[in-house]
Amino acid sequence: MDKTLVKGLEVLEALAQSESSRGVSNLARELGLTKSNVHRTLQTLCAAGYVRKNEVSGEYECTMKIPRIAAAILGRVDVKRVAEPVMAALAAKTLETVHLSVLDDTDVFYVHKIDSPQPVRAYSEISGRAPAYCVATGKALLAFQDDSYLERFGDRLRAHTPRTIATQVELRKELAQVRQQGYAVNRGEWRETVGGLAAPIFDAHRRPLAAIGISGPVERLRPSQLKTFTPEVLRAARDISEALGYIAQ
Repeated sequence: MDKTLVKGLEVLEALAQSESSRGVSNLARELGLTKSNVHRTLQTLCAAGYVRKNEVSGEYECTMKIPRIAAAILGRVDVKRVAEPVMAALAAKTLETVHLSVLDDTDVFYVHKIDSPQPVRAYSEISGRAPAYCVATGKALLAFQDDSYLERFGDRLRAHTPRTIATQVELRKELAQVRQQGYAVNRGEWRETVGGLAAPIFDAHRRPLAAIGISGPVERLRPSQLKTFTPEVLRAARDISEALGYIAQ
């Protein structure tokens, strides 16, 4: 292991995580390094363009080179590829069908899925669609859109089952609860016999990018079972989000 490189990365990480510029003595004290080591490291990082020195204060701060590199990497990240192993793990734990969905105007679009191994399961197709306000992945995404987003539905909210939330007032109340708890539940609102549970996936800019959820027969996904599965779904959404660069506050 290259100890000089490791020290350089430690200094760079400390600067990147700082809210303001830092001095040599301050960094040395935090990292347990000598001031001469930190000074040499900072000179190298400055020469490479990752750090700059404020000539007035004598302190150092990161340049925009790190965000540019991060943006280039994140731009190549495929959410489906990142999500696939997490989806497989969630499917193995819950034995229910797992969906990865994105929001497309007023619908959710199923990007990927892993079918439940059980003989009775929720039916869906990759590239299929469903009204976003009727399914768990859709509500998980709608909850984190701008307030004006629901205006897109206009007068198209209608009841597909007796449990469908079909008014703007009721839907906004439901989505407020989703935002508060971090997950959404479908109680047979699109297909009367099918329920679900989902959580949003965020990108590095804290934008809702997709949603991961489970679905299955409502007889099997009773409230007690949903309560058991909720931590697993939330963990799956968090793991994918973090792999995409999201940092929780």
